[in-house]
Amino acid sequence: MSEIASVADLCGQNLPGFDATTDYWQATVTEAELTQSPLPPYARSYPARLPDGRYLLLPLRGMPTADGSAPDRCVASLIANQASMEVVEELALHMAQAAGAHDFDAVIGLPTLGLAFAPLVAKHLGHSRYVPLGYSRKYWYRDELCEPVSSITTPGKGKLLYIDPNQLGLIAGKRVLVVDDAVSSGATMVSGLKLLERCGAHVAAIAVAMRQGTQWQQKLVRADASAIPVVAAYDCPRMERRADGWWPEGL
Repeated sequence: MSEIASVADLCGQNLPGFDATTDYWQATVTEAELTQSPLPPYARSYPARLPDGRYLLLPLRGMPTADGSAPDRCVASLIANQASMEVVEELALHMAQAAGAHDFDAVIGLPTLGLAFAPLVAKHLGHSRYVPLGYSRKYWYRDELCEPVSSITTPGKGKLLYIDPNQLGLIAGKRVLVVDDAVSSGATMVSGLKLLERCGAHVAAIAVAMRQGTQWQQKLVRADASAIPVVAAYDCPRMERRADGWWPEGL
């Protein structure tokens, strides 16, 4: 195998039916500038419509199958720390504008990619700081202030979500806005909510760049079964393969 072919394999260009993501997430475009229809079926990417009418083109990623066969389900992908700073700033502004309708005292950032948005959202909303959660345990952290985590993109166990105990005074007894890059299955967010509840915080709302599908809706509820408001810069469906391409599930 040549060196060039090896690089192509490593960057994902040889994955059947899916693009390498190198050139994605670098700019938003108008509908006239789109290189594909905003309507299904989709081939390799999904055009997410933002509140200002512009679009962000997202690469489609196949969901792993148990037997290693070609995927029949896929999702649109956003990797914030590979996006241009301009795109991250645009998305954070939309998130902040939507979150501004809710009342809260502090902004919480979920790792890893939620930390790309949390400081920007906090700044747009007039906050001078935010409270980051993390996966790295410092020696002064307390075992009771952690929560196991899994997600649609990082399944399995073994990862723990922590808060620095020195930050507890900023959120205990306070209403908080929780910021992450995306919500899909809701598993990561549920772990964050459990940890914040243990810290004495009340979650007023959640702000994400991407709301993906609807699986999260049944999970993100309070003890009284009321829904926690979830605002986003854009929505995108989970996809299923059909003869002519990828379609939103159930459409």
